[in-house]
Amino acid sequence: MSKRPWGYQPLNKRPDPQWALHPDTHAVRTGLSRSGFGETSEALYLNSGFTYSTAEEAVASFADETDHFVYGRFANPTIAMFEQRLAAIEGAEFCVATGSGMSAMFASIACMVKSGDRIVASTAMFSSCYVVLTEILPKWGVTVELVDGNDSKAWAQALSKPTRVVFIESPSNPMLDIVDIKLVSDLAHKVGATVVVDNVMASPVLQKPLELGADVVMYSATKHIDGQGRVLAGAILGSRDYLQDHLSQFIRHTGPSLSPFNAWVLVKSLETMGMRVERMSNSAQQIAEFLEDRSEIKSVRYPGLKSHPGFEIAKKQMSGGGTTLGIEFKGSQKDAFAFMNRLRIIDISNNLGDSKSLITHPATSTHRRLAPEVRAEMGITDSVLRLSVGLEHSSDLLKDLKQAF
Repeated sequence: MSKRPWGYQPLNKRPDPQWALHPDTHAVRTGLSRSGFGETSEALYLNSGFTYSTAEEAVASFADETDHFVYGRFANPTIAMFEQRLAAIEGAEFCVATGSGMSAMFASIACMVKSGDRIVASTAMFSSCYVVLTEILPKWGVTVELVDGNDSKAWAQALSKPTRVVFIESPSNPMLDIVDIKLVSDLAHKVGATVVVDNVMASPVLQKPLELGADVVMYSATKHIDGQGRVLAGAILGSRDYLQDHLSQFIRHTGPSLSPFNAWVLVKSLETMGMRVERMSNSAQQIAEFLEDRSEIKSVRYPGLKSHPGFEIAKKQMSGGGTTLGIEFKGSQKDAFAFMNRLRIIDISNNLGDSKSLITHPATSTHRRLAPEVRAEMGITDSVLRLSVGLEHSSDLLKDLKQAF
């Protein structure tokens, strides 16, 4: 039997399927670029640079006249596999991966604005997003107006004059506020605004903002997409025109690059994302219903509960309530801390969307940077906890919560 040389190239490439694939199949197959070795799993390319067969090929590559990788800061085969796979799952024309969720959030907006431009955003959002919009971008001469809730008149008023970008976080972190993405997108497009949706809390599994009218979707891929506490990453998805007109050169020259190793981890994580998120969301629904009946609890914010003010909109936009709950105790911060300290399975941590259940006190952790009056406007009191439900069996999580009470 003859041995195949190391540079063996598979002779028979099977034709692509002639039907639309389900997102679960995209999560396993799309973007797979096998080397000459014909490996079953995705290859990991840790190189920073690439070579050219001729000087002329190098010229054509830098001029984007040929399909050739140029430099790790621009693109990489492993990162490209992750981008193509997530784009297929999301139903987007393209995806650009970044080193973190916040680099994705910042780049998705900063690539479009200049001095004199105007941004309209939903009031409820993650603290770092709030800082970017209300402190960093105003230094560039960009004005920002915040709109609370789903009041169509308030959104119509805010979007009655020229606006460059609309930024929506729905559900919001940590109080799970819901914004009607279609309503806002329709209003925004009338004044020529580009709608960017932070879809972190819903994940690509439970909500498709592009189908609801949004133009751009961004993620902290650390949550849900990896979802196993291993790597930091971000992603921006949208149309080819948005990539070419705004994002491509901004990313290329500012360099918020994703590590190829982290991209490889994410590629493998996408294979199980659907199963993980659905399991976590189902458990979160059970826990939300349990907590809502506890006398110690003032309110539970979870989009899957009928008591949630955005329940009807969430039901229209999302295929599940999500993996995270906002919990407000009737007592004080001391009572909330005592509850956290008595937990035996659920870890105290400021991450979310993880396979392990995690709980945090937003006012002193994730949203500590915000002024007390801003936190109050967002509903983040000193007795609020955020619970991210993981993959542990729901019966064990319920027992842990019961004994902590």
